[in-house]
Amino acid sequence: MEWDTLEVRLKADLENPFWRTWRTTMNPVTAAESLERLLAESGYAFVHASTMREALDASGPLLDWPAFAASWNNLEVDRYLAEQERYRRRRFGVYSIDSNGAIERRPHEPHYQQPDYNRLFGGVERWFEPIVPEIGDSATMLTILRFCDRLFRGLTPAVTSWRVEAHQFRIEARSETLGQPTPEGVHRDGVDFALVLLVNRENIVSGTTTVYDLAGRRLAASR
Repeated sequence: MEWDTLEVRLKADLENPFWRTWRTTMNPVTAAESLERLLAESGYAFVHASTMREALDASGPLLDWPAFAASWNNLEVDRYLAEQERYRRRRFGVYSIDSNGAIERRPHEPHYQQPDYNRLFGGVERWFEPIVPEIGDSATMLTILRFCDRLFRGLTPAVTSWRVEAHQFRIEARSETLGQPTPEGVHRDGVDFALVLLVNRENIVSGTTTVYDLAGRRLAASR
């Protein structure tokens, strides 16, 4: 039983980065053009697959999607989890996007989060295997990054460039073991925006994504 996601996290390259406070609950998105408005009003959005596909199609080609999705079969076990809890596989890559929308892959580096944001792994340089070049530079990956740049830049016109993290995750669940996407529990990633894109799921009944405000109050959930 497998749950595959791509998580894209963007942080503005500014001395005083833009921060958004979560506010009210909302209904799932019904049209691609409403995404920016929904994010401006609520700070988050749950997007149905058909709407997400429409939004991505408007940002570039997805012709190599089958190979892109199949690459989740080649992820490495997250060795930072306890031995008996190795139900997560992943790869990692870092990009920059400049004011003209040009996307550049940065040299491989560790994934690092401040302890304030991640109580389990904060303060630890975690070296994950890199996203392989044929996927990291693929048309689909670049389309997804372009979509994020255009959407989030519309909400933050002062941003001139982004530092972008891309995380490939596979969560493996078994009949005797729950799959835990975030073993650290409710947390923040220390970035300005994030996209969590469901790529595929195999033999999964359901999964729940829950959004909380900064005070830890539950705002909404989507299954």
